[in-house]
Amino acid sequence: MAAKSKILIIGGTGHIGQFIVEASLKSGHPTFALVRESTASDLAKAKLLESFKNSGCTLLHGDLYDHESLVKAIKQVDVVISTVSYFLREDQVKIIAAIKESGNIKRFIPSEFGNDADRINVVEPLKSLLDSVARIRRMIETEGIPYTYVSCNTFAGYLWYILGDPTPPREKVSILGDGNPKAIINKEDDIATYTIRAVDDPRTLNKILYVRPPPNILSFNEFIALWENKIGKTLEKIYVPEEQVLKNIKELPTPENLMLAIHHSIFIQGDQTNFEIQPSFGVEASELYPDVKYTSFDEYLNQFV
Repeated sequence: MAAKSKILIIGGTGHIGQFIVEASLKSGHPTFALVRESTASDLAKAKLLESFKNSGCTLLHGDLYDHESLVKAIKQVDVVISTVSYFLREDQVKIIAAIKESGNIKRFIPSEFGNDADRINVVEPLKSLLDSVARIRRMIETEGIPYTYVSCNTFAGYLWYILGDPTPPREKVSILGDGNPKAIINKEDDIATYTIRAVDDPRTLNKILYVRPPPNILSFNEFIALWENKIGKTLEKIYVPEEQVLKNIKELPTPENLMLAIHHSIFIQGDQTNFEIQPSFGVEASELYPDVKYTSFDEYLNQFV
């Protein structure tokens, strides 16, 4: 059996990054995390980095904006996974430049971990952000860098934040549009597991890895019905017409307007499910790796009951 790839994670202390670090270590990959000086001096993040180190992760000091340190770190690994935040995604041009100079990377997974940027119909301010994701894709392809793009759709841990509440509703809920378009909601550690499984898999090379387990494809109305069944209570439902949603997006300040635009894309436009995965561009994670025991959204809700 071939040795497992050495993986560098850039943005490992972020929301999805820490799950990917953990999944990489659990899978037995030699795992490295790029650490900025400012990150190491942040008390909460320093604690997280210490836990990485104790679990066997090698911490490499460097910075996205320090080309020399970035090249030095990349030269030590086989695969680069970027999990930088939404607002830094265009700055991944710096990672691309460092990968080109190092010349040794056999797979790059850029920071996307959401909707497929090439198959969406979104409004501002989300459009500009996803346009930047698409530009990064084209640059990776133009430069001939081997890649896998991960389209994991909605983070389960962010769902309630998108809805404006840290926990599921108990009395009433606002539903954008008619609540019928299908969305996809996945637990973060499952997303991380699938991402790590993909790094050495020739079937995912230069493809989009979609995380679409069938039980996690459901409409807003369906997941509210699931929740009502669990708590034995019918919620008051307030349906908000799309026209009102679009008006609110234009009038709200940042980042509230961005959150609502994401919600509009997922639950009104149905951007996560309004196309079929074709073998020419994509593969589906739960089909590729049937041995992975993922958490269904139904099971995920149990913790809130």
